[in-house]
Amino acid sequence: MKIKHCILVLVVIICAGAAFAQDKGPEFLQKPTPWTDSLMAKLSLDERIGQLFMVAAYSNKDAAHERELKALIEKHHLGGLIFFQGGPLRQAHMYNRLQKAAKVPLWIGIDGEWGLAMRLDSTTRFPYQMALGAIRNDSLVQAMGAEIGRQCKRMGIQINFAPVVDVNNNPANPVIGFRSFGESRENVSLKAAAYMRGLQSQRVLANAKHFPGHGDTDADSHLALPVIRHDLKRLQSVELYPFAQLFSQQVASVMVAHLHIPALDSTPNMASTLSSKVVNGLLKNDMKFKGLVFTDALNMKGVSNFHAPGDVEWLALKAGNDVLLFAEDVPKAAARIKQAIASGEYSEEQLNKSVRKILQAKEWSGVHRNHQVAIKNLAEDLNTPYALHLKKKLAEAAITIVQNKNSALPLRDLAGREIAVVTIGGNGTVFKNRLAKYARFDAVECSAAPTTAEKKQVTEALSKKNTVIVNVEGTNNTPGKNFGLTTAAIELMESLCADRQVILVHMGNPYALAKLRNPGGFAAIVVGYQNEANLSRSAAEAIIGAIPVSGRLPVSISTYYPVFTGVEIASAGRMYHTTPLEFGLAQTAFDRIDSLAILGLKQKAYPGCQVLAAKDGKVVYNKSFGFQTYDDADPVRSTDIYDLASITKIAASTISLMKLQDMGKFSLDNTLGTYFPEIPEENPYKQLILRRIMAHVAGLPAWVPFYQATIVKGEPRWDVYSRSQSDIYSLRVAHGMYISKVVSDSLLYKILTTPLREDDSYKYSDVGYYFVREIIRRQSGESIDVFAEKNFYKPLGINTMGYHPLDRYPRERIMPTEYDNSFRKQLIRGDVHDPGAAMQGGVGGHAGLFSNAEDLAVLMQMLINGGTYGGERYLDAQTVKEYTDCQFCTSEVDENRRGAGFDKPFLREGPGPTCKCVTFDSFGHTGFTGTIVWADPVENIVYVFLSNRVYPTAENNKLAKLDIRTLIQAEIYKVLKPVQGSLGMKSNM
Repeated sequence: MKIKHCILVLVVIICAGAAFAQDKGPEFLQKPTPWTDSLMAKLSLDERIGQLFMVAAYSNKDAAHERELKALIEKHHLGGLIFFQGGPLRQAHMYNRLQKAAKVPLWIGIDGEWGLAMRLDSTTRFPYQMALGAIRNDSLVQAMGAEIGRQCKRMGIQINFAPVVDVNNNPANPVIGFRSFGESRENVSLKAAAYMRGLQSQRVLANAKHFPGHGDTDADSHLALPVIRHDLKRLQSVELYPFAQLFSQQVASVMVAHLHIPALDSTPNMASTLSSKVVNGLLKNDMKFKGLVFTDALNMKGVSNFHAPGDVEWLALKAGNDVLLFAEDVPKAAARIKQAIASGEYSEEQLNKSVRKILQAKEWSGVHRNHQVAIKNLAEDLNTPYALHLKKKLAEAAITIVQNKNSALPLRDLAGREIAVVTIGGNGTVFKNRLAKYARFDAVECSAAPTTAEKKQVTEALSKKNTVIVNVEGTNNTPGKNFGLTTAAIELMESLCADRQVILVHMGNPYALAKLRNPGGFAAIVVGYQNEANLSRSAAEAIIGAIPVSGRLPVSISTYYPVFTGVEIASAGRMYHTTPLEFGLAQTAFDRIDSLAILGLKQKAYPGCQVLAAKDGKVVYNKSFGFQTYDDADPVRSTDIYDLASITKIAASTISLMKLQDMGKFSLDNTLGTYFPEIPEENPYKQLILRRIMAHVAGLPAWVPFYQATIVKGEPRWDVYSRSQSDIYSLRVAHGMYISKVVSDSLLYKILTTPLREDDSYKYSDVGYYFVREIIRRQSGESIDVFAEKNFYKPLGINTMGYHPLDRYPRERIMPTEYDNSFRKQLIRGDVHDPGAAMQGGVGGHAGLFSNAEDLAVLMQMLINGGTYGGERYLDAQTVKEYTDCQFCTSEVDENRRGAGFDKPFLREGPGPTCKCVTFDSFGHTGFTGTIVWADPVENIVYVFLSNRVYPTAENNKLAKLDIRTLIQAEIYKVLKPVQGSLGMKSNM
């Protein structure tokens, strides 16, 4: 009586809440059921009993296993299968064969809490529920549920045993933990409901598990019978709350756990699965649940330790369960149930009630109409671009910053930082590769439990670093082992905080951080929840400010950080790498660009290229094509580095002049004589105005072939050059070829003795940039390479951009250019292609800069932004506008379209550097080696095309003849110009 009274009190409390009970039951019970009605009239008793069973199936087992399943289906009329390990193609074939053996279509279940990948290889793996619990935008979780549901339908699966609605309020829980949405009953309810709605939108049954709540256990029901000793008030307040919420929202099914809860049923060793007081009493009668009730797997030790196969299934059915999951001995169980019906222990009416619900669910799912899985395109259909993009968005939304002292994140002032990344317990490749897109750093690795010697090595390696990012990988979900975070690792990373800024990135279970002794010592702590590629990339992006961060802890980390701790930070505006889906475009939106790039390869316009397009600061297309040479040996990668040729004019010289102008040390309206007072008054060069020089209307010759005077009979003069480097011959021209600085410096004198053209009409010229190079040195006190590196490349975090790439990168990462037969007599690779810049030791004002497409795009985005990037200002907005405006445009037929240093689109008809689709506010430059970069501040589009079309000879001009660069740009505008902002998965964060 005492137990009954307590349950009655519990019911009153539950029903007093808002809409806790299912009024109409799940959707599948509310639809017309002609197929079910017809079938119920035809099925024999044995066939009806068979519908109660779902047995385990494995597509990675042998033929004997399949024969056993087929025999059970044919002889005992199985209702369904729950598939475990295997692969999608193998499972589909097996499914199709077994369905043909069934009189009544089988229904198929799977434990797919984080998608099919929980059981099937080669499928999409979504984040664990604990990571999802950190997300503030529940619509993302619903979208995930819908996508998992779609994949289930494609695989012929009607039931996904998800979501877990257990409130995990016990950090030592060995079986739920990371599988739970967290410790807040409200958050668990909201996330579970969103997941459920997604699944059921695809007519896949969701399953709320593990009733009445498995979150506060310290035993694994797979291995033993956990005991929950909470009183009824506590159970109602916490454990039962999410179930009640899902019942009110028409969840299709529930799974009953193997738990012993004395407050609900005091019978010794009574598992909740087998308790009529729990299933019939609490779940069905008191909480009014009308959907399908599944047992947890009946082979688990929580019940199998106490009851033999056959008996355990009967007891579960008797307790009120509808579906007997993972039955170990179907013949025995079926015989025992049939015996119970014959003896009056159990009625056919009770049996029919469960069977009818099973058949109604099958009918709702549509399996009665289509119970064969199409094999064609199965892998592609399960791994769609949308699914991969959704994974990315979920990861970005989950990243959580629990500590951010003095606004340490996102990282700024990259120029003043010496950064190191210490990876503990893994190689950190994904994290480091993504961070490398934004910042320069040294990398150090150590084991998960670093030895004393390892700690010393790490400490010594970091001696000159002022910023250290500790990336913890190699973790696990075992509470007894502190989730893989060792004491030695904690000691090491906390010791690093003494005299530098340390940012901890924990790519594992947040509970592990409870073992920290001094969490306050870290400048920032980032939680990534699990060691997964998308989360690793998102953690790197969060640190640098490429994405906003809004995640909140779904569980408490000891007393340090309570549940819902989360520091929100806005994006710092660094370039964000995404997919066309971010803009609501199809993944195939840019396929025409692929075709154009491949056309250039087939026509041998270039051996390889990189193509990048960005919109609104988001890199939406970034692909590499072909090989470094026509040998097809080394494929082009996004990290490969190209000779930018004349793009150097804007990406080094012009921006440096702009910076000097902001510093009050330069003006476009000054003459050359202002900066070169040594030029004689009678020399016409002295009066040349820099603005006209930069716009190519100063009467300068197109170029001066300096190197020709250093060649005799086709060979370099070895009195001018040396085969080895020395104090005298200090400047590298090419491999085994060095020049004296005196000779290099004499080039300006040679220019000053070269006659100007008779008029100052527009003529593109390299010559002015020899003067610009020297102006930058004189006005800043630093050579152009040092000045640009210090003021732009390093603070922007653009690692590949700079002069002298061989000093920073292996030769294999640098694209070869021309085999220079006329000057250097060798293949040029890593040295500047332009001979004049080569004679300046590779550091020219007009050529010499190298970069990949990504870093060049960052520089142009900074200019589009009016001189700001990553929350820092590099140039004054008015200065950017002055230089990027057309300098001497007087009419639409005027041939001079140029800005100050920057190229501009043609105003008139005819060929030009761009397609006609760009706005006239746009600007950029092309390069002789087969390159172009273009930025459009009106459309906020950046376009980069890099190739080494001059390999092996510059005589190859097919790139220009095919107009590949312009055609690709036109396609980019065709796709992106109609896009208004980001139309992807919007957040309500």
